[in-house]
Amino acid sequence: MAAKTIEVKIDDRGVDRSLKKFKRLCESYGVIREYRKRQEYKKPSVRQKEKLAAAEKRRKKAEMKVSKTSKI
Repeated sequence: MAAKTIEVKIDDRGVDRSLKKFKRLCESYGVIREYRKRQEYKKPSVRQKEKLAAAEKRRKKAEMKVSKTSKI
């Protein structure tokens, strides 16, 4: 995979505005997400368990939300 370069030109508007634009571009390219993902290696089995646990947590949260709103 070829690395994409993020280029931001600093013009007369100021450094702050250019920095905001740089952060926005990093977010859109997924640089930060990829960095966090690569910080430590996780075995595929561990990753799958975490994914299942997160899905279970979301399901329980949705279930609680429905049960709170439908009290009769």
